[in-house]
Amino acid sequence: MRDMHRADERPNEPRAPWSRPAGGARRVPTTYTAGLVSQRPVGCLFEVVETLVLTLVIFLVIQNFVAQPYQVQQMSMENTLQPGEYVLVDKLTPRFDDYSRGDVIVFKPPAGYDQGGDTPFIKRVIGLPGDRVSIRDGGVYVNGTLIEEPYTYPGAGTNQPTEAPPDRTDWTVAPGELFVLGDHREQSSDSRVFGTIQRDSVVGRAWLRYWPFNVFGILSTPTYPGVPAGTP
Repeated sequence: MRDMHRADERPNEPRAPWSRPAGGARRVPTTYTAGLVSQRPVGCLFEVVETLVLTLVIFLVIQNFVAQPYQVQQMSMENTLQPGEYVLVDKLTPRFDDYSRGDVIVFKPPAGYDQGGDTPFIKRVIGLPGDRVSIRDGGVYVNGTLIEEPYTYPGAGTNQPTEAPPDRTDWTVAPGELFVLGDHREQSSDSRVFGTIQRDSVVGRAWLRYWPFNVFGILSTPTYPGVPAGTP
């Protein structure tokens, strides 16, 4: 009879959109399914923004706490570093491995000394807390011992003499301070001019010269044999 259903069908139950009718012909879907519409363009945009934000956060964390690039803008470190070269400043390791004599450091201009504007200075650590630094006869003495400085301009064998200002030849480095000099002594405004610097003003230790690429290399820290420790 016409009102009777087949045994494998249930009354009043709609067929699936892709189900085949009894004749075997493929049925074309007649209903719209919202879940089939792709939201991929919006998702891609979100992923791009998320990646950019994450990259920016990582960059800021690295620059503020790990390492920061710095361009040498002064002549005071010739010939160790030339103006226009780029170095990578290590901010992380000084937190647990303090600065040593011979380290090249970048620091903020000393308070009250504005000849360099806001441009950070780059110099070499010569005196540590407790050291007594003296400059006489063209040489630098630390705790009474003349130190060897093959890095001073223009290089080993023909080194510049180090001249003291007319009104002072001796400095005692207090706790929390450092005594710094540039390698190009005739072109350097350093602790001979503005005195010792505060340890807290140091940005970090310059350890890698990375540009131009032909001068790529690690900035090694020299040794000073025979220099006795300072008095705390």
